[in-house]
Amino acid sequence: MWLGICKIPPGYIGYVEPTFHMKNCLSIASAFISLFIGVGSYAQDTSYDVFVPIAKYMQAGDADKLSAWFADNLEITIFTVTNDSSRSQARQILKTFFNSYTPRSFDLTHKAGRANMKYALGSLNAGGEIFIVTIFVSYKDTSYKIQQIKIERM
Repeated sequence: MWLGICKIPPGYIGYVEPTFHMKNCLSIASAFISLFIGVGSYAQDTSYDVFVPIAKYMQAGDADKLSAWFADNLEITIFTVTNDSSRSQARQILKTFFNSYTPRSFDLTHKAGRANMKYALGSLNAGGEIFIVTIFVSYKDTSYKIQQIKIERM
């Protein structure tokens, strides 16, 4: 068994006290179990779709909840005006946009990227017009953050 680590020493008859070797065997088994559990949780994390909550807040026109996904500094473009903004400035810009163009629906049309950088294209029906929305997110520290939002007339 496992290179002899878990063998009972010869000459023992009946009840065997846990020995140093048996304790090592249990430690190794625990390590393997932890490794497999850890690999399973990592696989679940990579299947998480960051754009589900973002799309929900875009459709609701909720700039406050959407801003929780903003990076500390991000680029926001509305029509042809681009701003490098802080999180609070970007939230205010989106609030102003949503006040002028009340969202009716938001549908994601395309998603792509790699593990630490993703983007999505969506169609926003707001204020009787259709807009194309591009959203770039990147993974930093422990979560995805929006780095750029671009809203253009169709």
